[in-house]
Amino acid sequence: MRQFFAAVVAVLCLFSIGAHANNLKLRQAYQDHQSNLQIQGSGTVIRLLADDNVGSRHQKFILRVDSKQTLLVAHNIDLAPRIPNLRVGDRVHFYGEYEWNKKGGVMHWTHHDPSNRHPDGWLKHKGKKYQ
Repeated sequence: MRQFFAAVVAVLCLFSIGAHANNLKLRQAYQDHQSNLQIQGSGTVIRLLADDNVGSRHQKFILRVDSKQTLLVAHNIDLAPRIPNLRVGDRVHFYGEYEWNKKGGVMHWTHHDPSNRHPDGWLKHKGKKYQ
């Protein structure tokens, strides 16, 4: 039983280190004003925003990815399912394209590309993947 718990702790530590490393890439992209980067990371929902219904519809919310950086997520709900019952305080993992802005940046392309011209992105919430 002890070995089982040790293995679980080791996996969680590796996951935490990986998420931290990815969030460091995100922080570096923000500091360097970089855009058009495929980045994976995670954050805590700090604000839910109204859907953007102009053109392609997007579910929008803001994540805190570290103590100094926030990230707007614009998730295309015409191409991927919306995250139901998303709440402030929830943890969300993401993979998509980062675009720099002075407020911390925007994460988009968090969905499958039906034209197969762009890497597929995703969001994960409570163990379920949305893409």
